[in-house]
Amino acid sequence: MSTLDNILEQINKAESIVILTHENPDGDAIGTGLALYNALKQYGKKADIIIPEYPRNFSFLPGTEEIKKESEVKKYDLAISVDCATIKMLNGFSNYFEDAKVKISIDHHSTNTMFGDYNYVIPEAPACAQVLIVMLEYFKIDITKEIGTCILTGIITDTGGFKYSGVTAETFEFVAGLMNKGINVSKIYRKVLQTKTRANFELNRIATDRLEFLEDGKVAFTYITKEDEEKVSAESGDHEGIVETGRDIEGVEVSIFIRQTDKGCKVSMRSNEYVNVSDICLLLGGGGHIRAAGVTMQCTIEQAKEKILMHVKKVI
Repeated sequence: MSTLDNILEQINKAESIVILTHENPDGDAIGTGLALYNALKQYGKKADIIIPEYPRNFSFLPGTEEIKKESEVKKYDLAISVDCATIKMLNGFSNYFEDAKVKISIDHHSTNTMFGDYNYVIPEAPACAQVLIVMLEYFKIDITKEIGTCILTGIITDTGGFKYSGVTAETFEFVAGLMNKGINVSKIYRKVLQTKTRANFELNRIATDRLEFLEDGKVAFTYITKEDEEKVSAESGDHEGIVETGRDIEGVEVSIFIRQTDKGCKVSMRSNEYVNVSDICLLLGGGGHIRAAGVTMQCTIEQAKEKILMHVKKVI
């Protein structure tokens, strides 16, 4: 029996199901989670999807009004994690996953630790949403316009609008299939990649003013503080995209963005051609993809900057 057969068997057996994403969920995590939620509902299964907070620009997705911040259920029959490489990244709600009778991980990170009882991980996929398409087609669950909208949002956000190197011919084949269902690619692209909140614009301006170039211009570094976010009345997700500013500058190989939090710092790293930022983040307790990774560090911005640069200098 294949892994997908096992997963379908567990879905069929489960009376209670919960869907979980990683902390600070991006469009791929939210899109994949909601696509799975809508697909299970269509399949005749009741599920809870728990996401404590998410960027408001994704509130157009079908099913967002049914997202829960927490659950009263103590022990689910089945817990499904999407787009999450390690159990410690499960949105602060790893207890729902650990306490479930059966645990499933659906992901596309090469650093996935296979923390589920059943793990369906395709590192070659540029988005977890693309992994879900394969699953739903195997399960013979019809990808409706609602499900497809969520899936396409995941693919567009995690590929940067199809510009990252992980995009495959299969990606465009899937997107063509979604377009044939009447899903508007340009509309979703505009909503998730081009429409900025005022707070996001202001934070980008602050971070750009602070941007500094290191290592002969090969490294771009910037940061924002808690005070910056308070000053512009930032909400969840308003810091998204800032790390891309540095990467898009000529001559830059690695872009580093640090966001100060109550518990320390959240670091986002991007690279262009040859530096594996996932390896660097793994050394610091995080992970991700070769060209896009992150880590949470319990230290000051200056301390985090120093530790990261120590590793970057060795490979730049």
